[in-house]
Amino acid sequence: MNIVRCKVISMFFVLFYLLSQSAGAATETQLSQGFVNPGYAEKPAWFKVSFLDIYEDIADAASHNKRLMLYFYQDGCPYCKKLLEDNFGQRDIAEKTQKYFDVVAINIWGNNEVIVGDNDFTEAKFSEALKVQYTPTLLFFDEDNKVVYRANGYYPPEKFNTVLDYVGQKMEKSIAYQDYFARVKTQPSSGKLHTEVINIENQKNLKQALSSEKPLLVMFEQKQCAACDELHNDMLQRPEGKKQLARFNVALFDMWSDETVTTPDGKQMKVRDWVKELDVKYAPSMVYFNGKGEEVFRTDAYLKSFHTHSVMDYVASGTYKTQPNFQRYIDERADELRAQGIEVDLME
Repeated sequence: MNIVRCKVISMFFVLFYLLSQSAGAATETQLSQGFVNPGYAEKPAWFKVSFLDIYEDIADAASHNKRLMLYFYQDGCPYCKKLLEDNFGQRDIAEKTQKYFDVVAINIWGNNEVIVGDNDFTEAKFSEALKVQYTPTLLFFDEDNKVVYRANGYYPPEKFNTVLDYVGQKMEKSIAYQDYFARVKTQPSSGKLHTEVINIENQKNLKQALSSEKPLLVMFEQKQCAACDELHNDMLQRPEGKKQLARFNVALFDMWSDETVTTPDGKQMKVRDWVKELDVKYAPSMVYFNGKGEEVFRTDAYLKSFHTHSVMDYVASGTYKTQPNFQRYIDERADELRAQGIEVDLME
């Protein structure tokens, strides 16, 4: 499963998106009864009540000097709950969002009709077509029906704020997000890279690190990164984290580095240029490659231990080849662990 990032989406964005983006559906009753942790939260009253005609919503937002944000969610999703309560629960974030955006919610298991030009989908089929693997997933559109930013998963408030400013103020016209993000002050952190996880002999040549036995995990981080510290000091230090990490050949780079490397597909380029080519926008990002040097999955948002370890198992076990829907895999893995008497807390 290759994940390819689409940078320009034309008037018929969905048709192109289907070709360029690297879930049948469980019922909401199932989701609320234990497939994922209870995490339901009411959506803010200021979310737009929409007929789910996407082009019409984009045009309506533009007429009020706003942009459209599509919010893909599922009931029982603890990360959606965090977005609604920890992010939109802050007055400044809520006010900024309302200033710049109309927000329309899409239930990834829903049956409501979604209209995109001449194309009709259910919410579930629309989410599947766009390869929504995480909730929340946020898509931000400009006035020309193009997706200018995609957030695959939950962003903590300080990083979410940078996206609101970047897209809301239309900065993509003058600066790449990666360059803008590099200027933004982050939370207090250790100020170091956690290079102790590197277990390959020469990470300057990642093509040589490819193996048919172990997938390649490339971690893109930065020195000032509280979320990177949490990943390495907590999630990867747990017994399950150490177990999963050992299943990979691991490289780790400063995402702003000018160091030249040979990428898994054999190109020679600076790390910061490779980051732009991969469209990596979040630290830490964990990008997984198979033995052929093809990207097969990535995490580029804030995840706690269960999801982090589950993604690693999803890739290392090869399950991604037979189960393309990560949400279904998460549900099945949680049920298997509970059947073994192991408590599953998605937010611990």
